[in-house]
Amino acid sequence: MIHIENLTKYYGKNPAVNNISFDIGDGEVVGFLGPNGAGKSTTMNILTGYLSSTSGVCTIDGIDILENPGEAKKRIGFLPEVPPLYPDMTPLEYLNFIYDLKKCTLNRKKHIDEIISVMRLGDYKDRLISHLSKGYKQRVGIAGALISNPKVLIFDEPTIGLDPRQIIEIRELIRSLGKNHTIILSTHILPEVQAVCDRIIIIDKGTIRADKATSDINELAENKKRFTIQIAGPRQEVEGVLRRVEGVQSVEYLSTSKNNGTLYRVQCKPGYDSRKRIFTALAERQWPIMELNTLGTSLEDIFIALTSKQ
Repeated sequence: MIHIENLTKYYGKNPAVNNISFDIGDGEVVGFLGPNGAGKSTTMNILTGYLSSTSGVCTIDGIDILENPGEAKKRIGFLPEVPPLYPDMTPLEYLNFIYDLKKCTLNRKKHIDEIISVMRLGDYKDRLISHLSKGYKQRVGIAGALISNPKVLIFDEPTIGLDPRQIIEIRELIRSLGKNHTIILSTHILPEVQAVCDRIIIIDKGTIRADKATSDINELAENKKRFTIQIAGPRQEVEGVLRRVEGVQSVEYLSTSKNNGTLYRVQCKPGYDSRKRIFTALAERQWPIMELNTLGTSLEDIFIALTSKQ
């Protein structure tokens, strides 16, 4: 559905996007991540036809966005970080305006009514947009992106500034839209990507640093095993023993309980699993393990590690 090959964009002598390539299939929901200035927004602006590339190929459903922008844009619905709404319109008036702007040929009333129903805007369609909450303004923005039923939806920070309930609602909407659309989700909220996306692409300094299925993203953690362990024993001595166990990289004190001892977070060196050695060392000193829980490597850890590499 989306094909990017050797895409490059220079601003003067500085490459904002540097020879990147990736494909996104029909029906995929992809998280597009990167720190500020990574080239994320530039790539999305090229995808949506707002910006031309210096070189490379960018196609939507087989149509080159530079050679045939009109046809390519018909297949794209875009929600920028700040939705381009008209506060003096009602949602119904706004959607009719977008319908005309996009030269949509679907049955007007049926199509707009369906979008209003999907976005749960029925009780708000005749209120002024200026009187809506930020969460419902986001819904109106997404509704506008859905006009003409585009094959591709691109969302830039769709939940920024929303309260927790609104964030959950927008995430659920994106999940449901992913059943019928190809979606690119750009966001700084990393748990949001894990909750919504099938795949994660990380860009930094204009270069793709990672491209993995969400379920496989922990492979980028260099096989570091982490776990919490609660031990009934004298804190200073226990901590010293843990640090001396082969393969242990770091030991972090978390809390102390009167009845259940002390809780630590332990991280092993790459390629090590030190749990058996820790069990043996503690058993020799008769310090019982009260609890042990393996931790997954967080997306935050992976993101910081990848975007910190020179």
